[in-house]
Amino acid sequence: MLSVVNADGTTPNGSLIDEIVREGARRMPAAALEAEVNAYVSELADQRDENRRRLVVRNGYHQPRKMTTAAGVVEVKVPRVNDKRVDGATSEPQRFSSAILPPWCRKSPKISEVLPLLYLHGRSTGDFVPALEQFLGSAAGLSPATITRLTTQRQADHSAFMERDLSEVDYVYMWADGIHLNVRLEEAKACVLLLVAVRADGSKELVALKDGYRESAESWADLLRDCARRGMRALVLAVGDGALGFWKALAEVFPDTREQRCWVHKAANVLDSMPKSAQPGAKKAVWDIYNAEDKQHAEAAIKKFAQLYGAKFPKAVKKITGDQEQLLAFYDFPAEHWIHLRTTNPIESTFSTVRLRTKVTHGAGSRTAALAMVFKLVESAQARWRAVNAPHLVALVHAGARIEGGHLVEREETRVA
Repeated sequence: MLSVVNADGTTPNGSLIDEIVREGARRMPAAALEAEVNAYVSELADQRDENRRRLVVRNGYHQPRKMTTAAGVVEVKVPRVNDKRVDGATSEPQRFSSAILPPWCRKSPKISEVLPLLYLHGRSTGDFVPALEQFLGSAAGLSPATITRLTTQRQADHSAFMERDLSEVDYVYMWADGIHLNVRLEEAKACVLLLVAVRADGSKELVALKDGYRESAESWADLLRDCARRGMRALVLAVGDGALGFWKALAEVFPDTREQRCWVHKAANVLDSMPKSAQPGAKKAVWDIYNAEDKQHAEAAIKKFAQLYGAKFPKAVKKITGDQEQLLAFYDFPAEHWIHLRTTNPIESTFSTVRLRTKVTHGAGSRTAALAMVFKLVESAQARWRAVNAPHLVALVHAGARIEGGHLVEREETRVA
C-alpha cells in the first residue's frame, strides 16, 4: 500500500516508519491466519459426505475487523471456513475458531497490560482513551465504557483469585513481603502483602495478594489464616525480611514451617548501623557468610565477622549473631536452591518495575480497583517467571529427603544394597 510522503518525511497518518510498522502488523497476522486456516482445512480433507464432497472447505473472508495492537490500530481480514461436520455425541454443528484471533478479540493482550499502568500513574479511566489514542493513532475499541468494563472484570478476577481452592497444590518454598507503593490504597500506611511460592514441580506461583496495615502481625495472620482456610498446608521453608509481624503470624498459623531471613535486607541493616568508613570491609565480610561453600564455613565466617567488628560495632554484629539460625537455614537445602532461598528477590525483582511506574496520586482512589490493577501486573509478570534451579529436587525436599552440605544423601539401606 503506497502512501504520500511529505517533505518532512511524514504521511497523512503519521511518520513513515509508523506506516511501515502498521503495514507489517497488518500483513503478519494475515499470513498467520491464512496458514492456520489452510492447515485446518488440509487436516480435515478426508472428511466427506455421502456424495464424496468435502465437509470442510474455504469460504472467502469475514468482514474486516479493526484490532488495537501495540503498533496501532490495524485492519485484519479473517479467512472464513465452511464446516458442515456435526458432533456425533451432542449433534451440535462444529465450527472453526482461530486460536490466533478469537471472534471476541478486539485488542491484543499487551494493550490490556497498559491499562493498569495508566491507573497506577494516577490517570482516571476517563483519561485512558485520549492517552492511548495519541500512542496508537486511534481510539477504536477503547471507549470509556470498555475501559470501565475491563476495570470491573479485573476486580472480579482478583476476588476469584483470592477465593480459589489451594488444597490440591503442594507448596514447598514461599517468599513473603510487604510492598509499599503509595497508590490509591486509602490508608496512608497501607501496603500490599504478597505471597509467592514454589510448587512441587519447581515452578513459581503467585499465591496471595492483599492489602494490609503496615506489615502488622494481625494483617499477616489474617492473610495466612485465609490461605489455610482454603486448604493451604504448611510449607517447608518461608523466606522474608526482618519484619517481625510476618514471623509472628507464621509461627501461629504454620508453626512447622522453617524460617529464612533475607540476606539482602539483613546486609543493608547491618551496614546502616556502621560508619561509612567501615562499610566496604564489612560488606565483604557479610558476603563471605552467605556465599560460603557450606554451613560450617558460613558459621566460621560469622565468628570471624564478630571478631573483627564485635568490639567497635556490637549492635551490627548482634543483628547477625542474634538471627544466625534463621539466616543460615537455606544451607540445609539443595545447593542448587540456595540462590533462590537466601533473599526475597523473586518478589523484589517483580515489583521493582511496578515501583518505577508508580507515583503518589492526589486523593484516595478505590482500594479494590488499585489491588486489582496490581494483581494484573503481577499476574502478567508471572508468565515470565522461570522455575527454580534443579526443579526435580523440590519434590524430594517436600518428601523429607535428607540434605547434607547442599547435596542429596541416599538412604542407608540404598547404599548398603
